[in-house]
Amino acid sequence: MKHAFSTLVLVVIFFSGNCQNPLFIPPILEGKQVNLHVQYGSMQFQAGGPTATIGINGNFLGPTVILNQGDSIQLSVYNDLDESTTMHWHGLHVPARLDGSPHNVIQAHTVWSPRIKVLDQASTYWYHPHLHGKTAEQVTKGAAGMIIVRDNQESTLNLPRNYGIDDFPIVIQSRAFDTNRQFVVNSADDHTLLINGTIDPILKVPAQIIRFRVLNGSTNRVYNIGFQGNQLFYQIASDGGLLDAPVALTRLMLAPGERAELLVNLSGLKDQSLDLFSFGSELPNGIYGAAVPGSMGVGSIDGYSANILNGKDFKLIRLSVTAPTTQAISTIPSNLISNKKPDPSKSSVTRIITLSTSGMGMGNLSGPFLINGQSFSMDRIDFSAKLGATEIWQISNQTAIAHPFHIHGLQFFISDIGGAAPDRSRQGRKDVVLVPAMQSVRLIMKLDDFLDPEIPYMFHCHMLSHEDDGMMGQFLVTGIPTGLNTLIDDPLIRIYPNPMTDHLTIEAADVDRNPVIIEIRNDLGQLCIQEKISGFPATLNTSSLKSGIYTISFIDQNRVLVRKVIRF
Repeated sequence: MKHAFSTLVLVVIFFSGNCQNPLFIPPILEGKQVNLHVQYGSMQFQAGGPTATIGINGNFLGPTVILNQGDSIQLSVYNDLDESTTMHWHGLHVPARLDGSPHNVIQAHTVWSPRIKVLDQASTYWYHPHLHGKTAEQVTKGAAGMIIVRDNQESTLNLPRNYGIDDFPIVIQSRAFDTNRQFVVNSADDHTLLINGTIDPILKVPAQIIRFRVLNGSTNRVYNIGFQGNQLFYQIASDGGLLDAPVALTRLMLAPGERAELLVNLSGLKDQSLDLFSFGSELPNGIYGAAVPGSMGVGSIDGYSANILNGKDFKLIRLSVTAPTTQAISTIPSNLISNKKPDPSKSSVTRIITLSTSGMGMGNLSGPFLINGQSFSMDRIDFSAKLGATEIWQISNQTAIAHPFHIHGLQFFISDIGGAAPDRSRQGRKDVVLVPAMQSVRLIMKLDDFLDPEIPYMFHCHMLSHEDDGMMGQFLVTGIPTGLNTLIDDPLIRIYPNPMTDHLTIEAADVDRNPVIIEIRNDLGQLCIQEKISGFPATLNTSSLKSGIYTISFIDQNRVLVRKVIRF
């Protein structure tokens, strides 16, 4: 059964004409049970006929998922497609086996049900498929959605947070179409702009301070965001959390996968309009979206020079300013939160991550590209990091085009870009950084909470065409676990028989007196059995389980302990 949004906006014809189209605002999905259906759909973006799409709970894009820090959330991803997919929780700090990477494949017409605890700070995150070799295709067709995390610190600040009234999601995507109005994947002819799936959008906004949560959901394109007339705006958050204080800007460069939260003061502008632009003419060479994609004029991309967006200034969205609301926010806080950056003196390792071409020299701007001289392999672990360690990663870009570099499962801080300290807008928590052509970026991070000696986290270029072509690596978090939320194999827990039969007995000598949740999941991460156990030994009925490898999680108030069992 296909699931549609409760609104009819998605079936409105969205194509360029003599009038602008109301910006579609994705509906909210919240609560401790989140069901997402990945499904086929269709949209009429252009006159003449529909475009085949992939949506989540609808025809194109997905709902905005609202999470609260500290909550335990049951996520259920139903793959209603006739092909495999995954669902990656981009930016969220979750165990590697629940991250939705290429290792968490959801087969056609099955469901994946990870249960996560929300550990992240208030900010804007997103979710999208991450099936290796198919990421660009499935995201291009519409499979993506926004995540908003709320926490106690953010809630005490005087900020707009009325979704769809003074707090707006803005998903920016550039797309290419063929002559039959179908999406073309990995094309340099991506000259059609979709904002929340809307072509040529207009948004009614109140004459007060409003908040934009901006996501660059494009395959390759970098945007240089600003308002007409150099209207001042303030960045208050980057990928993984609020900044220390608002940063006044007239331009903000946003690479694929990056997010930013912006405040703009529209007080006194009732009955006027204001356009949000991307100033592509100001992008330096060596960035996808500039007039010349290669630094120093080196190299080319097939079809790039014919794209009317490249090196040009263009409108993203028109704001039509209406009367203020009755509870308008009229001031911008001078301070937000205090971010605690890891201490570089406590770093145990500096890793050198080199981005290079696979051949053809500097003129190769289309790839394939390599990381540390290798293309991605699912069967190769590139390195292991120790749980609790502070690490410095130096990302060295030896190619003529900038690459947005993303690390799964954590947030990092940028130490320097090309040897210079990052500007204030980039001094917060990040999970994507644009590494300029022929330059290096240094990052510092702390590997907290999750250990898994088997399932790795990914790191990769977030230009999806580069990622699918193999510009990706993976690492394990191993070592002696410390703190909460660690995934370990505890010798004081005994399970038998293994291989299991129709019943499984569990003995545990090292658990809290509080009830323990026992979860048994199959190799797809699907929850098969969940029981609350108040005393040990305990016997579970496992007669419903089919042959395969299963993970048993013991969840108490302090930790998650993991064992593996098999059923023949």
